[in-house]
Amino acid sequence: MNSRFLSDSYVEETRFGFWFLRSHTWQHHVLRVAINDLRGLFDTPLPTDAVLLDAGCGQGKSFRYLQQTFQPARIIGLDADPHSLELSRQEAARLGLEVELIGSDCAVLQLPDASVDLLFCHQTFHHLVEQEQALAEFYRVLKPGGYLLFAESTEAYIDTWVIRWLFRHPMHVQKSAAQYLDMLRDQGFEFSAGNVSYPYLWWSRAKDFGLLERLKLCKPKPFGQREETLVNAVVRKPLPDAAQ
Repeated sequence: MNSRFLSDSYVEETRFGFWFLRSHTWQHHVLRVAINDLRGLFDTPLPTDAVLLDAGCGQGKSFRYLQQTFQPARIIGLDADPHSLELSRQEAARLGLEVELIGSDCAVLQLPDASVDLLFCHQTFHHLVEQEQALAEFYRVLKPGGYLLFAESTEAYIDTWVIRWLFRHPMHVQKSAAQYLDMLRDQGFEFSAGNVSYPYLWWSRAKDFGLLERLKLCKPKPFGQREETLVNAVVRKPLPDAAQ
């Protein structure tokens, strides 16, 4: 594989993982559900004529849902893998969307300061080794008042034998839901409890994929009595004091 854009700060996906990111399950049960959930976490109107950055766009399967849900004026797709970018280019052409594609690692974004209104980061962060640097870059390129749409699997999901077997991740940087939220706050993002959700979806329960619940052999553990496997958050870069 051409490694022009790949770096030590990004852990490349397995062959199975690459195939999975093209699957119906990924598009319908993961991407679509996450984007709909993130839309519901906004407590202010969406930015108009927005510039939307898809950080870790993969094969471009998010473009259709992002266009339908947020109706941005401009979409930028960014990924460290050249082959994924080529597939993203094909996907954008198939959808009839104009998408600007950038080959770059998230820890060094090739974008100007304060140039993005919405930054979508879905199931990308747990692949990044330099997470603090990437989050600082997200903060830099967002306009004041801009939003980071953050959707991640937690360590409780990533550190299971099924996921370790099928996928590849930097295990030393995996975090709990609370640790991810602390990282967002420490970077300076603002959000409340109403801007955060903890989906407990069947595919995120790698021990049995929710099979026992579907067979009515047990009930799902309620919030507060389980290890959260997913965290979604819509967080905002603060406006200058005079603009608030």
